[in-house]
This record gives sequence, C-alpha cells and structure tokens, in this order.
Amino acid sequence: MTPDALVRLVAGCVLQYPGDRFHDELPRLRAALAGAPAEPAALLGAFLDEAEGMTPIGLCERYTSTFDTRNRRCLYLTWWTDGDTRRRGLSLVRLKRIYRDFGLEYAGEELPDFLPAALEFAALREEAGTELLQEHRAGLELLRLALAESASPYARVLEAVCTTLPGPSPATKAEAKALARSGPPQELVGAGSPLEPFGPGGPPSGSWGSIDRPVDLPWPTSPERKTA
Repeated sequence: MTPDALVRLVAGCVLQYPGDRFHDELPRLRAALAGAPAEPAALLGAFLDEAEGMTPIGLCERYTSTFDTRNRRCLYLTWWTDGDTRRRGLSLVRLKRIYRDFGLEYAGEELPDFLPAALEFAALREEAGTELLQEHRAGLELLRLALAESASPYARVLEAVCTTLPGPSPATKAEAKALARSGPPQELVGAGSPLEPFGPGGPPSGSWGSIDRPVDLPWPTSPERKTA
C-alpha cells in the first residue's frame, strides 16, 4: 500500500462517526501513519492527539455538530456539485457504476458519495481514486476552508487528504469556487466518464463499503472486503 493510500484510509476512518470504539483504535491508526508522508502524517497525528483528549461522548458530539449542510460542512461529495436536486440521483448512480467499472461492488450503508467511502476507493484503486477526488476537488477544498473557518480540528484531516492530490490547494473560498467553475465537468450516467479509460473493466470481483469503524482499516485488505 502506498503512502498516499495510507493517508486516505486513515482520513476515511477518522471522518466516520466515531462511536464508542474510536479510542481503542488510536494505536492502530498511529501505527499506520508511520508509513505516511511527513506532512499529512503530522496533520492527522495532531487530530488524533486532540481526539484522544476528548471523551467518546464528547468526540461524537463534536462530530455531529461539525458536519451538516446548514453550515456548508457536508461530507457528501455530490452535494457540493448538485445540491439537493434530481441531478444528484444520477450522479450517485454514476459513482456506483465507476466503482463497479474498477472491479468493486459498493455495499456500504451510506450513500456512495460519502467522503470516507470515496477515500477508501481512492486507496484501493489509487489512480482512478485520485481522478475521482480531483473531479470533486472544489467541494473538498470548500469543505476544508469551512472547517478551518470554524476552527475545527477536522480541518487538518481535509488538509491531509488534499496533500495526496496534485497541485496546491486554493487559499480562499473565491479561489475554490473558481476551481469549481474551471474544473472537469460532471458527467451523467450514460455519458463517457473521464475515469473509464483507466479502469480494468469487466464485472466486479468483490464487494466493499465505507469503513464503519477504524478497526476495519484494511492493511492488508480484510477478508470481508475482497478485491481484485
């Protein structure tokens, strides 16, 4: 597993609802960061330090008060591109199709655009996953900036994710919105996807889903999430 893939997996874990087992998994998450690049490892390590100092209930309350659409801190990627429109449904179907095209059948309980699910895909299928995250780069950067504006420790997690993508992050919301206007177009189901030329094609070889707890972090891939 590459260093960037480790960053994405750890970030995907901490962007899940923490529940009551998160603190038990801190040693495993820290061990994974030993193989990550210095900058994102430091960012994620700082988040883990702060999370460790909170009670499980406190961390869960922090999570639920942080991520919502009202304050434009949403973890669902197509919300940033489509909002609550009919077009979003097509985008969600397209995401499932992309996962299938790369040999993975999405079986998560969350919607397929849930950021931890996208991060897991981007670790399991790194080249295609990078393309997918880049397609949603404007939303990721706007989320990062909104979290930083609210002084949330989760801003460090988004910053770590963005270090795994090519090019610098925009410094302001205006720059991020400009990125949205100039970035790759959102293609609909039935149209050619810019991801398709990179995929292996063929039927899915296994099922996978958004990591529901840090204990499921696949290094190597866990038996219940078999991949090609």
